[in-house]
Amino acid sequence: MTGAEIAVVLGASLLGAFVKAVTGMGYPVIAIPLITLVLGIEDAVVIVAAPNLAANLILCWGARAGRAESRDLPLLVGWGALGAVVGTFALVRVPEDPLLLVLAATVAMFVVTFLRSPELRFSPTTTHRWSPVVGGVAGLMQGAVGVSGPVVASWMHGYRLRATAYVFSITTIFGASGAAQLTLLAASGEYTATRAAVSLLAFVPVLAMIPVGTRLRERLDGPAFEHAVLAVIAGSGLALVIQVVA
Repeated sequence: MTGAEIAVVLGASLLGAFVKAVTGMGYPVIAIPLITLVLGIEDAVVIVAAPNLAANLILCWGARAGRAESRDLPLLVGWGALGAVVGTFALVRVPEDPLLLVLAATVAMFVVTFLRSPELRFSPTTTHRWSPVVGGVAGLMQGAVGVSGPVVASWMHGYRLRATAYVFSITTIFGASGAAQLTLLAASGEYTATRAAVSLLAFVPVLAMIPVGTRLRERLDGPAFEHAVLAVIAGSGLALVIQVVA
C-alpha cells in the first residue's frame, strides 16, 4: 500500500469520524466510498471495521444518559448481529453494487418522507413490530458492504429522540453489529499485516475527532440536530450512488 493510499484512508477517517461524533453516524458511509477510490471494497470494509467499532463504543458510553429514553434496542441489536453474520459471509460472494443501489433508494425514500412530513413520528407499536426487520437489514448491509448507518439512522430519526438518546441508540446498534462483523473478519483471516497496520493508523484521526464533534453536538440539540442528521442521511445516500458509479 502506497503512502498516497494511506493518506486517503487517514483523510477519509478524519472527515467520517467528525461527522459521526456530531450525529452518531457517518464514518463508514463517508470513509468507505472515499477509500474505494484508491483501494478495493474489501480493503475498505476491513480497514474501517475496527476504528469504527471503537468510535461507537466511545460515543455510546458518552451518551449513556440517553439510555432511559431509548426503546426497541434488544430487538434491533439482536437481529442486527444476526444480519451482520450473514452479511460478512456474503462479502466476497455477493456483488455489492445492487445492494448499494437498493440502500440508496431506501434512504432517498426516507428523506423525501421526512421532508414532506416534518412532524412524522413512528408510534411505539410500529417500531416494535418492524424493528426486527430493520435490525436484520442493517446488520446484513454492515457485514456485506460495511455500511448500515443510513438504514439505522433513517429508522431512528422517526423516533424523534433527543440528541443524547438518539446517539446512544444508534451507536449501541452499530456497536453490536460492528463487533460481530469484526470478529468474523478476524476469524476468517481478512486481516493481512498491511490491512491491520493501516486500520491501526486510522485510529489516530478517529480518536482525535471524537471530542471535537461531541462538543459541537452539545450545541445542536432540538431541531438543529434533527436537520443535521437528515442532512447526513441524505449525503450518505448520495455517497452510496457515487460509490457505485466510481
